Amino acid sequence: MAVGDKDKLNRLEELKNKLFSKNYEQKIEHHDKFTEIRVKEIKDSWGDENYTSASSQDSSKNFFMKTSVFKNFFYFSLVFFVLTLSYASFMFFKGGNTVSNENIDISVIGSNFVAGGEDFSFIVEIKNRNSSSLDLVDLIVEYPKSSSISGVNSTERSRTSIGGISAGEIHNENIKLILFGEQGSLRSIKISLEYRVEGSNAIFVKEKPYEVTISSTPLNISVDAPSSISPNQDINMNIKVVLNSLKPATRTLIKIDYPVGFVFISANPAPSLGNNIWSLGDIAPGGEKDIALLGKMLDVFDGEQKAFQVSSGTQSFSDKSMFDIIYNSSSHIVSIQKPFIEARLFINGIAGREYVSSAKNSINGKIEWINNLDTNVNDLEIRAKIKGNAVNEKSIDVEQGFYNSSSDTIVWDKNSISSFKEVNPGGSGYVNFTLSTISLFSAGSGILSNPVVNIDVSISGKQLIENYASKDLDNLSSSTIRIISDVGFTNKALYYSGPFTNKGVVPPKVEKETTYTITWSLSNTANNISKSVVTSSLPTWIKFMGTISPATEDLVYNSSTREIIWNAGSIPRGAGVSGVDRSVSFQVGFSPSISQLGSSPILIKEATLTGYDDFAKVDIKVKKDLLNITLNNEPLFPSGGGIVVE
Repeated sequence: MAVGDKDKLNRLEELKNKLFSKNYEQKIEHHDKFTEIRVKEIKDSWGDENYTSASSQDSSKNFFMKTSVFKNFFYFSLVFFVLTLSYASFMFFKGGNTVSNENIDISVIGSNFVAGGEDFSFIVEIKNRNSSSLDLVDLIVEYPKSSSISGVNSTERSRTSIGGISAGEIHNENIKLILFGEQGSLRSIKISLEYRVEGSNAIFVKEKPYEVTISSTPLNISVDAPSSISPNQDINMNIKVVLNSLKPATRTLIKIDYPVGFVFISANPAPSLGNNIWSLGDIAPGGEKDIALLGKMLDVFDGEQKAFQVSSGTQSFSDKSMFDIIYNSSSHIVSIQKPFIEARLFINGIAGREYVSSAKNSINGKIEWINNLDTNVNDLEIRAKIKGNAVNEKSIDVEQGFYNSSSDTIVWDKNSISSFKEVNPGGSGYVNFTLSTISLFSAGSGILSNPVVNIDVSISGKQLIENYASKDLDNLSSSTIRIISDVGFTNKALYYSGPFTNKGVVPPKVEKETTYTITWSLSNTANNISKSVVTSSLPTWIKFMGTISPATEDLVYNSSTREIIWNAGSIPRGAGVSGVDRSVSFQVGFSPSISQLGSSPILIKEATLTGYDDFAKVDIKVKKDLLNITLNNEPLFPSGGGIVVE
């Protein structure tokens, strides 16, 4: 081998050591820090010899080492990724125990229309396209129990255990149920498949929605009623229920939800519960039931819309006022419209359907009328029929009208008011009358029970239309005036009479105690009074002795506030008039101070009776003045006995 070839081989071996040997160290001679160290650089080709600096050789060395490490790491990562992808692909295509919901098909074979209340059958087809079987399979069907517009969110649920479905198997399950709803409404059925797979305790679910249209209802509800009505007017409604089903309906229940402002008057047949629930019992196929309803729309305004909701279904066993299943529901809308001609009654300046008045006060009536049409109204007439057990016919006084006692009616027409012959569009005005009530108690007639005055107001006229024809117009309204019972309250201070024996002298002497008896008595005429309470208080110089008669009465004294409270409770009709009054007595003591010499000090401050009139539906209040040591209610009381002496 030639010397040149040997040198080349030696340099090649040295390069290998640089690249692959960890222990290789290159020897570099340092002459001084200013001397450039030169080493021989590896030739780019055989036969070419060049030298580079030491720094250039080190950079080349580091570059080759880093490149090798990164390249190896890249190759390793690439191989790992390929192997992982291959394994995942293998498991995906091979399958094993892997199950996907996407490979489970649920199909429904059946009609999309059903008659409400009738048996509805359909087939649920389940196809398992997975390579593994489905274990512990359950089929769950959820559907609404009642009508969709019933507001009841009850849901019926059925569960069918299927067992296992093998890979590639198709399983059919026949489902039968009953749906209810309004004709044309959609009923949503939720179908769920629950299953497990081998080697897992997890429960997997596959769902399928299914919608069915109700083609007819088992009970058809029809409501015959006006679509518009004037405020404060009567409204007649006829509800008809017809059974369309081939099966009889049992425990049929009808419920009507009234709008705000509707007042129930009567119904035929009468409601079974309250004023809006009818238990119609069993209805045979093709059978029908009718309900005639009468009511009044009160406290409503022009432009309002009121909805009556009529629901039908089976009656609950646990609650007779509730539905077990709602078959159907129907809504009827009534629009409130301003009447063509309108009359409003005001009693003592207040407009309303119900009033209360004291028997001691007169009743002032005012009827305001208006033509709401854009045409003239001819021959306007207003009538006020006045009736009731408390009316004093002799007291009725009418302005510009006539009171006919034989018909108990006040009439205002064109004969008494000339402007009523023709009323322009938008024309308005008013008429007046006054009356008073009879005594609530008389020796000959006794006690007047539940005294009331009823006033029915009607207005009528004629509207001219084409070809000189006319149309009759009318409008009605009514009001009730309840008369408040006369409640009596007496407040007495006694010394010589009463249930107690008083001590001390009259007139009282300075620093000597004299006792007195305070008696409260309650009376009542026409109406029962409930929740009655009498309150008063004692001045600082008066002592509450603690004696009460009758001892059964609920009278208490608060020593910190010095207040006396008598919880009298009920004051029955006729108490103290035709029967025994309600009364209580208690004793107080008075030891005058020298500063009170020559005066008539107060024994008890003013007293107040409060209660509630059960018929007039109003609170009552009666006040009595304070009492001093001058006993005006004591017949034996001496002159000058009401002045403190020494």
